[in-house]
Amino acid sequence: MTLARKLLRIFPALLLYSLGIYLNIQADIGLAPWEAFHSGVSIAVGLSFGNVVLLAGLAILLIDLLLKEKIGLGTVLNITLVGKGVDLYQFLNLIPKAGSILAGTLLLLTGQFLICLATYLYISAGLGSGPRDSLMVALGKRLPRVPVGAIRALLEGTALFIGWSLGAKVGLGTIVAVLSIGPIMQLTFRAMRFEVRDVRHESIADTLRLLRKHQLKSET
Repeated sequence: MTLARKLLRIFPALLLYSLGIYLNIQADIGLAPWEAFHSGVSIAVGLSFGNVVLLAGLAILLIDLLLKEKIGLGTVLNITLVGKGVDLYQFLNLIPKAGSILAGTLLLLTGQFLICLATYLYISAGLGSGPRDSLMVALGKRLPRVPVGAIRALLEGTALFIGWSLGAKVGLGTIVAVLSIGPIMQLTFRAMRFEVRDVRHESIADTLRLLRKHQLKSET
């Protein structure tokens, strides 16, 4: 797959990821774990939701580097675009907040599915996972006997606890999100016949090297 095709896969995936987060917020029955984390930090420090997503991504990126996970162009794009995508959806106010528990639950589950589908799309491009998913992948490699869904659920639970302690809104939707994200992720990957541990990601240095090689071939 060429770099152009990989980018054409990543950009829609990141917009889809942002939409999934936005739907979780609009469900209004309690925030999903990472949304609770970002909302709690936003309340504590007074920054926009999107800016907190960006800054948290940078902080998690440092952990990924310590775990020696490859950082690719897709990782940088994830950090840069996902949070701002959520800010854009909130500014456009495309979908009103759910008016009932049933509508909120359906909206939240749709958001969770979109997040898992987007995760598959951009990780499979091989340009590096997002910082949170890179952490999931790094832990998955170090804990090969633990299902990826279980690792994801553990990370989400930790994020939820921090967000809740900082004042984020939790409720029925939070419980639904915690219980659903692992199975939905597992089912999505299985349906796509995708094993996240088998993806060989290009680092930024790898991508630059390939671009340089292609340029040299074009010049000869």
